[in-house]
Formats: sequence, C-alpha cells, structure tokens
Amino acid sequence: MCRVQSLSPTEYLEHNYERLVRELCAYIRFPSVSAQPQHAKDLAACAQWVVDHCKKIGLDARLCKTEGNPIVLAKTPRKAGSKKPHYVVYGHYDVQPPEPFELWKTPPFEPRIEGDSLFARGSSDNKGQNFAHLSAVEAYLKTGTELPCDITFLIEGEEEVGSKSLDGFLRANKKELACEAFVISDTGMPSLKHPALTYALRGIISAEIILHGPSRDLHSGIYGGTVDNPAMALAQLLAQLRDKNGKIAIPGFYYDVESLSAYERKEMAKMPMTEKQYQQFMGVPKLFGEKGYTFIEQRSARPTIEINGLTSGYQGEGSKTIVPAWARAKLTFRLVPNQKPDKIRKAVLKRIAELCPPTVRLEMKVGHGGEPYIVSPKSDIAQAALRTLKAAFGCEPMLMREGGSIPIVTQFKNVIGADSLLLGLALPDDNAHSPNEKFSLDAFKKGMRMGALLWPELAKLKRK
Repeated sequence: MCRVQSLSPTEYLEHNYERLVRELCAYIRFPSVSAQPQHAKDLAACAQWVVDHCKKIGLDARLCKTEGNPIVLAKTPRKAGSKKPHYVVYGHYDVQPPEPFELWKTPPFEPRIEGDSLFARGSSDNKGQNFAHLSAVEAYLKTGTELPCDITFLIEGEEEVGSKSLDGFLRANKKELACEAFVISDTGMPSLKHPALTYALRGIISAEIILHGPSRDLHSGIYGGTVDNPAMALAQLLAQLRDKNGKIAIPGFYYDVESLSAYERKEMAKMPMTEKQYQQFMGVPKLFGEKGYTFIEQRSARPTIEINGLTSGYQGEGSKTIVPAWARAKLTFRLVPNQKPDKIRKAVLKRIAELCPPTVRLEMKVGHGGEPYIVSPKSDIAQAALRTLKAAFGCEPMLMREGGSIPIVTQFKNVIGADSLLLGLALPDDNAHSPNEKFSLDAFKKGMRMGALLWPELAKLKRK
C-alpha cells in the first residue's frame, strides 16, 4: 500500500476496492467465536491481525489485555495538544457460533462471494461494518489528506457474550477515551435505498420463573386432581401478564413511558415495508401487537413481554401420563426510553409473586438487564449524520428506533459521558446470528464512502 497523493479519499476507496474486499475476507476467516472456549486462540489471533492491519494502514495500534479477550485500541496520528474534535469508532471482532453447520451452503469461515453478497459468519455482524470504517480512515492516511478529527478505534472481542471486560476497560482508560461521541456501525437499515440513523434502542430485563409442585413426577391417573399441576399453574399465571389487546398487565409498568412525538411517528411511517409484507416476512397467519400502534412502532418504540422458553414434564416421543414436579419459563421484557430496569424488575417480580397460587412454590431467578437509550433525532450530531448518509448513499436517509438492545451504548454514556451515532450497514436479510450470514458488498462500498464523508461533517459541529 503506497501513498497516493493524487487521489481523494473517496477516489482511493474506489481504486482499491477489490483489495479491500480481499482483506475483509482475510479478517472474516478467523473463527473468532467468543461463546466457545475452544476458539480462544482464534480470538487472540484475530485481535492480533486487527492490530497488525491498523499499523499497516498508518494507525498507532496496540493490543490491550483484559480478563477475557483482548481489546484493540488504534489511533490516528496526532500532534501533542491537538485541538481537533475526538471521536471513537467502536466495533467487535468476535462472532456468533456458526451452528447448525448443516444449514450452511458453504463453510461458515470460508468467505463466498455470490453476486453482490459476501457470505460468511461475521461478514455483517460485525467485521464488515467495522472494516468499512477502518478502510475509510486508511483512505485519508494513504492519500495524505488531513483528517479534520482525531479518531480512535476501539474493537473488542466479547460483544457477543455481553462485553464483560469492556466496563472495566472504559473506566481504566476514561481519559484516553474522552470524546465528542462514539460512532458505531453494528445495526441495520431497511434497504440500500433507505439508509438510516438509529437514534433509540430498547432496554431489557430478563427473569426465570420456576413453579415447584409435588416432590416428584406423579401418576396422573392415581394422583391427578388432588395436587395442582405446576405446568397448568404456570400457564395460567403467564396468561395474566398480558391482556387481549397486547397491553402488559403489571401495575406501574407504563408510568415512565414517553409518548412518541408527531415528528417521530411521521418518520417511522416512511419505513418501506407494508403490514402485509411484514406479515409474510414473519411467516405468520396474522400479526399481533399492542392496539393503537403500527407494527413499526410496536417492534421498536413500545415495551413488550416475551416468553423465551417454556418447559415442564415429559418431552420425549409418545405420551407419559404424569403430573410434573415443576414447570419453568424464561421471560424478557423490552423497555423503552425513560423506563428504568431496576424499577421495572421490582414491579414484574412483585406481580408474579401476587399471581402465584399457594398450591405451588415459586422460585424466581433474576437475569441480565440493560437500559434503553435515546439521542434527540433533531440534535446537531444526528442531523450531521443524516447529511452524511444522504451524500454517501445518494438518497434520503431515515430515522429509526431499533427494537433490540445494545448495552454497550449505555456504558459509553454512563462511563465516558458520550452519546453514540448508530449508523448501521446491515440489511434485513443479512441473517445475522443465523446460518448463511451475508454482507452486501454494495453496503460495504457505500459504508466506506460514508466513513470518509462523516469526519468533515462532524468537524463542523460546535464542541461540547
């Protein structure tokens, strides 16, 4: 890679596109599965590859050890006492497990290009997206074009298992990571003609309920009718947590929920998918959701309750006539901005305890949680991001609320005090976390262009 001063950063990206795709494929080949201990060496090798690549393109990079997988920290060259605004680009090099292997058309860690798609585990989530930003900065450095911002890349290896080491790392390096904002491409967009800024995320709490009945499984003919069936009791309890209109029936649950503004509802209505198309995409006979809201609003801006797992009694082939000794359900609640996880958790557990009949013993296990997140869609930084998306993709961008949760965003806000710009490059059919994951090479190309155009736009903003 020689320095090409005659090219602009965007021209450099076009000129070097095929090589950049090859390098992305090399990045993807590492089976950096954080959930599986047997891949510890692969994770370490992948992190070292990122460090070496960062150094090769002109960044000051180092590998930072943690109690878990290492974190890569890489900085653009800067002079002492630099007055440029500082931004941190976040990404992760770890990936989801590829199983079940038999559903993959080709091996998950052997990148395959078919048409305009790059198929491989980690191609979309998140290696392709963070590599687009690395390539954009490379274009500045290799063309000798001065960057108007100081940029730090923070690329971790535990995002898929809860970012356990990140909080301590942020606190230990708080001064070094102080910035105007974090830039994150780890979300999605509706289509290549509808690039999007995600300005809000739902939070989450989880819990597990276990109802204990008799001391052992009982013969249902001999003993049935004299003891309560834990599976039946659990089903009746769960049914009382939501009403027929999709409303969560827990006192105080909606107290802090803020109504959507007319501006937000107007933006959401621009989503390029009809209710019928969404129904077909989901593969259900009919949609269900809280009355009074569109399916877009239901899936992104309203709180929900979901049963994630439900088990009791005999699950094998044929029948086994028993009254089971226990029944178990795993629950999650998605929360919207202003709802506090601790407050909601208390209300949920209290209501479950009230609904539990005296004929069974209740055991409750508290799971993980994360706060919802929102940044004003009318803020200067959000508007700068929208201008960049329009220039990079050549069409009007959208504002989105995302139904999922990204706990690291609230960590950045709570520890560093900085908001996040969520500029996702993934498409709805990219199969993140599923077999045959893919990444659109057109999204990669436009994502690199977005990364190159973003820094001059952000540099115009008033410093905080």
